[in-house]
Amino acid sequence: MNRATKTARVAYAGALHAATPDPLGVRLSDGRVVAEEAVVWLPPFEVGTIIALGLNYADHLKELSKELTVTTQDPPLVFLKGPGSLLGHRGQTRRPHDATYMHYECELAVVIGQPAKHVKAAQAMAHVAGYTVCNDYAIRDYLENWYRPNLRVKNRDGGTVLGPWLVDAQDIPDPHQLTLKTYVNGRLTQQGSTANMVNNIPALIEYLSSFMTLLPGDVILTGTPEGVVNVNVGDEVVTEIEGIGRLVNTLVGDDLFGR
Repeated sequence: MNRATKTARVAYAGALHAATPDPLGVRLSDGRVVAEEAVVWLPPFEVGTIIALGLNYADHLKELSKELTVTTQDPPLVFLKGPGSLLGHRGQTRRPHDATYMHYECELAVVIGQPAKHVKAAQAMAHVAGYTVCNDYAIRDYLENWYRPNLRVKNRDGGTVLGPWLVDAQDIPDPHQLTLKTYVNGRLTQQGSTANMVNNIPALIEYLSSFMTLLPGDVILTGTPEGVVNVNVGDEVVTEIEGIGRLVNTLVGDDLFGR
């Protein structure tokens, strides 16, 4: 089938556009080709419910083992986010002046394409439309404890970066064999594999759909591997997932927000 399988949503010259990759930048829905830096990048699809997973990588669990009582045998640690938490590619995320430890989280984001209710794992992947990259920041200072994220940590305005592309599920034969990497100012600081998920995508869809209906546009953020480090104002953070994309974000200070 000859059709674009990587799509984005951008703002340009006062209008919203669907966009696809082009060797010279991005091709807008009206046919114009513009530089990547010339557009404002939005999350690449109309986002519904944002469902996030904590501690869903075995190596990250091991990394935090001294602070945790949760194990790989526990049910998935799930929490929700509001729409104000979302930010697009090349956006700016605020780092509060009182934060001493704020870190990125490179995550595979799974986008639902078909309604799912009481779906078994064996049929779960048929409900997936595609994938994008997420960088889900956390401020460890604000945690109530080390294994139950609270709103100040995980529902911050502009703290959940999505994009740049939505990649069709048909183009990712095995989403459980992808390399995830994070670079801070060009230096590789995190590297892992989706093979190390504690609960894989079919298991998550089965679990979630057992008590809530998943709808098109809902997105599941599947957790991050080990290797999270503190980042500071002025840092450029690039989260990258094999076959899906390279998501760029910059940290800025309170002064830009009048605080």
